[in-house]
Amino acid sequence: MKRPEFKLSELTAISPIDGRYRSKVEKLAAWFSQYGLMRMRLKVEIEYLIKLLPRIGRKLTRKDEEELRGLWQNFSLKGAGRVKEFEQTAINDVKALEYYIRARLGTRHRKLVSFVHFGLTSDDVNVPAYGLALKEANETLIVPAIEELYGILRGFAKEQKDLAMLGRTHGQPAVPTTLGKELANYVVRIEKILQQAHGFCFEAKLNGAVGNYNALVAAYPRVDWIRFSDRFISGLGLVPNRMTTQILPYDNWLQYFSLLKLLNNVLIGFCQDMWRYISDGYLLQIPVAGEVGSSTMPQKVNPIDFENAEGNLGIANALLEFYERKLPINRLQRDLSDSTVKRTFGAALAHSLLAYQNIVAGLGKIAPNKTKTSEELGDHWEVIAEGLQTILRAEGIPDAYEKLSELTRGREVTQGALQEFIGSLKVSAATKKKLMRMSPGNYVGLAEKLVSDI
Repeated sequence: MKRPEFKLSELTAISPIDGRYRSKVEKLAAWFSQYGLMRMRLKVEIEYLIKLLPRIGRKLTRKDEEELRGLWQNFSLKGAGRVKEFEQTAINDVKALEYYIRARLGTRHRKLVSFVHFGLTSDDVNVPAYGLALKEANETLIVPAIEELYGILRGFAKEQKDLAMLGRTHGQPAVPTTLGKELANYVVRIEKILQQAHGFCFEAKLNGAVGNYNALVAAYPRVDWIRFSDRFISGLGLVPNRMTTQILPYDNWLQYFSLLKLLNNVLIGFCQDMWRYISDGYLLQIPVAGEVGSSTMPQKVNPIDFENAEGNLGIANALLEFYERKLPINRLQRDLSDSTVKRTFGAALAHSLLAYQNIVAGLGKIAPNKTKTSEELGDHWEVIAEGLQTILRAEGIPDAYEKLSELTRGREVTQGALQEFIGSLKVSAATKKKLMRMSPGNYVGLAEKLVSDI
């Protein structure tokens, strides 16, 4: 049997992100593919050159700036391939990019060649490049995906704000709530995280091989390099960090990753709750024409979107947790063990993004089962024992808890049994009427108001 040639495609890719799920997350390639990273680096190199030259007495015309910017604005896959050719000899991808820029400057800008990558170390290019990639991906893809999920879930919660359902604590039938209120708990948590993710400020640095501007100061000692660096980094839309070794302390980036990890953990809990609501019949799944739930059981409609989301959130968090362990640590001024780790940022974001999309898809395929929630409440009148004993305590009956405990603990109690109990109580007629009006369906407190107020 002849083995197939495994040329890269969606069918032969080792990672499902670049294979099975490519179409759903491929926009991240603009920043986290090899091409994307090259383009971000190229932008940093060119913008640095444009800002540098006037500071050292070499003027550029507007046409010069436009032509230089065109190198990164019009960077193509063919250009990326040329960079890879330089890398075959240089065995350094940043130096290969420098050689590519020099080759592209041509005769018109030949005098600028010696100032390409002038006074910089690799991480003066890498760090702003990754900072830009994280910033732009967050603003363009991640935050909008969270906002879409948030908006759909918020709307669903408000629609179901008054749908009473059995609560469960320790998995056991408990005080009633509403479906909308249980969903709203997640809505508010997501909203708080979304507020922090929106407009998150990413740090970067440009200060030389050990963070002291050594080479730049040696060549041009009269230039205020700290001010220059701050303004350059700020001009890219990033936050300058002056105090670094050769590499940026990644604490700021880790705050962002920690934020995503928190969101992902919240959503894992949400997916598990949705799975349980579907399993218990509180939510009905809307069949999709042509979709198969089980390869052997024709009747099944699997909660696959929530299950896939849970798995992808777990993979993303495994990477995000590794970043938290690895990236705060660096040997002295520099080692390269962080380099290969940073190349996986796109994978962590991709699995997160895929999960957010899965949850949105899952929310579009469910509907409340009002019959089921109503029937189940009717089967568990014991869950209003909390309210009954609290009213009795308010009437001055000290052993109200014990009386209700004796009647209800570990038992399913019928409406008739509770009414018989209430009828035997030595309380006022008004109190008995109040107790008799209480039911599992109306004992939901301020759930509806709480949802209305979010």
